[in-house]
Amino acid sequence: MHFLPEDIDEYIVAHSQNEPDLLSQLNRETNQKVMQPRMLSGHYQGRVLSLLSKMKNPETILEIGTYTGYSALCLAEGLAKNGVLHTIDVNEELFDLQKKYFDKSAYAGQIVQHLGDATEIIPGIDAKFDLVFIDADKPNYPKYFEQIIEKMNSGGLILSDNVLWSGKVVKKAKKDDESTLALLEYNRLLVIDDRVETVILPIRDGLTLTRVK
Repeated sequence: MHFLPEDIDEYIVAHSQNEPDLLSQLNRETNQKVMQPRMLSGHYQGRVLSLLSKMKNPETILEIGTYTGYSALCLAEGLAKNGVLHTIDVNEELFDLQKKYFDKSAYAGQIVQHLGDATEIIPGIDAKFDLVFIDADKPNYPKYFEQIIEKMNSGGLILSDNVLWSGKVVKKAKKDDESTLALLEYNRLLVIDDRVETVILPIRDGLTLTRVK
């Protein structure tokens, strides 16, 4: 979902950092071979993730929702020299594609793939996080927040994708629309929780930038 006029969106992309070659290859392969390629972070959002990660220079990153690995590689660009990125996805069919591109990258030894239910995996990761990116099943967003908040280092960043949900967050949600209702609750949680400070960026389908105090 893009909230800006197409010509403005194209101008923004044209005047932002170029997409690295490896990510361009992954972008093409995802669009050619994988269902729902719109789930890919893509060129512009990928550069936003990369720049935020580079500014933070995290030692430990957690990504919830790997998809084909594009966003993980963007975030890995900012990793500290001996940093580690943990990425979790439930779709075993994408595991080998993720690994192929991780192995091609400069961060092959720093990315740990986890396969399964993130709500079960997160408690077992023995680490404190400097940066977390949430881009997975929307009904679990509030639960993910509660699981990670106590595992965040002070000053850590939580990035959350799709928080505007194609504009559904400003419309009356249907009682059976589990994803929209969860995102409404999640966005409310981030505003009222005094452990964090939050802004929503109108990037693609909405990207929340949250700093842990």
